[in-house]
Amino acid sequence: MLTITERLHDPQPAVDRLVLPFELRQKSRMRCRLGSGQEAGVVLDRGTLLRGGDLLRATDGRVIEVIAAPETVTVVRTNNPWQLARAAYHLGNRHVPVQLGKGWLRYVHDHVLDDMLHGLGFELDVEVLPFEPEGGAYAHAGHSHAGHSHHAHDDDHGHDHGHGHGTHEHA
Repeated sequence: MLTITERLHDPQPAVDRLVLPFELRQKSRMRCRLGSGQEAGVVLDRGTLLRGGDLLRATDGRVIEVIAAPETVTVVRTNNPWQLARAAYHLGNRHVPVQLGKGWLRYVHDHVLDDMLHGLGFELDVEVLPFEPEGGAYAHAGHSHAGHSHHAHDDDHGHDHGHGHGTHEHA
């Protein structure tokens, strides 16, 4: 089995992909399957948080790109910054990871949170999109990318992620 042990900090061409939801990108040890179908073990420094676009090196020298898997998320949209801050406050008060963009925020879909925000007057959409939440004020800049992803966008457009990036499994 291939072992992935290093996070790279300089751009390099990747030869394979590792598609993971946010929940698994927080784990530094796991078994997974690469986009090529090869089984691999990830053994990174404890506390490593992977972001879409991160590059990893396997023990055989292969470079693997991390892809943020599309997940079911709830999206709150508003052109009113005060309302958006209000939604972020209520989610943050519950320690919910949130991804922020211009005029929107998203979180991993949860019907209880949806009910709370709907009760506060927010319109919500449930979509399947990559999820890259803020890294947090105390995250290490090298691991959180200062709270943003490599692929941060000010717009909210979907992508066709139907092509086979690979699968994941818990170790």
